[in-house]
Formats: sequence, C-alpha cells, structure tokens
Amino acid sequence: MIPQRRVGAANLLAATLVVLFTSLAAGAQNLAVLPVNIFMPPGQMATTLAVTNQSNSDTAIQIRAYAWNQPDGGDDQLTPSDAVVVSPPIATIAAGATQVVRLILRQPPQGREATYRILVDQLPPAAQPGMVHVVLRLSIPVFAQPPTRAVAHVQYHVEVNGGQSYLVASNDGLSHDVIRDVVLTTSDGRKLKTESRALPYVLAGATRRWHIVAQDPLPLPGATLRLTARAVGGAIDEQVRVVPAP
Repeated sequence: MIPQRRVGAANLLAATLVVLFTSLAAGAQNLAVLPVNIFMPPGQMATTLAVTNQSNSDTAIQIRAYAWNQPDGGDDQLTPSDAVVVSPPIATIAAGATQVVRLILRQPPQGREATYRILVDQLPPAAQPGMVHVVLRLSIPVFAQPPTRAVAHVQYHVEVNGGQSYLVASNDGLSHDVIRDVVLTTSDGRKLKTESRALPYVLAGATRRWHIVAQDPLPLPGATLRLTARAVGGAIDEQVRVVPAP
C-alpha cells in the first residue's frame, strides 16, 4: 500500500517495477492498459480504462486516482484525490482476461484543464519459497477539459545557476503541453540537450525545468540559444535568452 502522502516524480514512470526480494528465482506478471493517455473533452464526466492480464495466471490489481500538479520548480507531485471515482478500486483478472475500470469525475473542471494520474498497482500473490515476484505499477495521465476552450501558452528561457543550466518552460495557458526532442544550439553551433529521462509535460499554470546536459563552457547570461523541439501544437523553432537564476 502507498502511504497517504504526496507521491514523487519517480512514481510517474509509465511502468515502475517494484521487486519483492525473497531469493534469486523470479516470477513476473504482465499487464497492459488502454488507453495510455485519457483525454476528456468539455462536458464529458466519465470514461473507461481497460486493464488486460497477459500472463497465464490470475492477477489482482488496485486502482487509485491522484491529483497531478507541478508546483514551483516543476517537480511532478501526486496527491490522493476523491475528485475521480474509480470503479472497481480492486479487482482480480483471470489469465488472458480484461477488466474494464470506470472513471467518473465528481465535478466538471473549472477555468482550466484538470489533471490527474490513475495508478494501477499489481498486487503481489502470496509469498512462495524460492520465488521473487515482480509487480508492475502503471501510471495513466488524465486530462479533463473545462467548458471553455483551453490551449497551452508556453514561454521559454534558459537559466544558469551554480555551474548548471536549465531550460525553463512557463505555461500560463489553460491546458497542458508536451515538449519532446529538445535541442538547444549555441551561436558557435554546439548542440545542447536536456536529460532524456525527464518527463515532457508542462501542466496548465505550471513552470517546468529541465537540466541541460552540456560540456563547458556553459552559455553565459545575455546569450541567445536556438530552441528546436516538438509540442502539441507542432514544431518549435525560436530564440531563447540565457538569464541568471533569480
């Protein structure tokens, strides 16, 4: 069970392996979830999630809803929430079978897009001598649109702080954006990239920072870099300023 507290960004991986060590042997279960992203247009208050057991034995799962936010600094935080009703919250799925999970919003989003994460945890079977059970955690993003049109509006700059540099994306729009394939090019043609494992989402009203993997010398405040990337609205190709951290 997860303690009733905020869950860190590590829990946002699409499939987090939780290993229960009992010996050197291992047994694993396979789960598949569709859809992998849930989008609820204005007015839609319910949807479904299909969880399929691809193994050759029964498996039990637990499904919980979390509010998903990005407070100052941009780290993803999950907080247990009853804003989304999950039915059923616990189920046993037969080998090769599929469990349909119903998700219901208690209230429609107001003002801007509401964001949640649905965590699907595989529950370990009873302990068996000489076995290691590897269980899966699947994290499914949910984007619920408000009644009025909601779009992202993201502005970028690069911050230099203590010998490190960061690409900063500030989204003052009403919907999330997804930033992928980021490349920053210096005036002398060097290409700088952000950490590849960083999650690409910038939620509505949030600021996200990505550490830039770069060799010395770092760009100095006052310089300009060329940013190319892919976003929900299409290709990004613009000049961004390098500034000192506030």
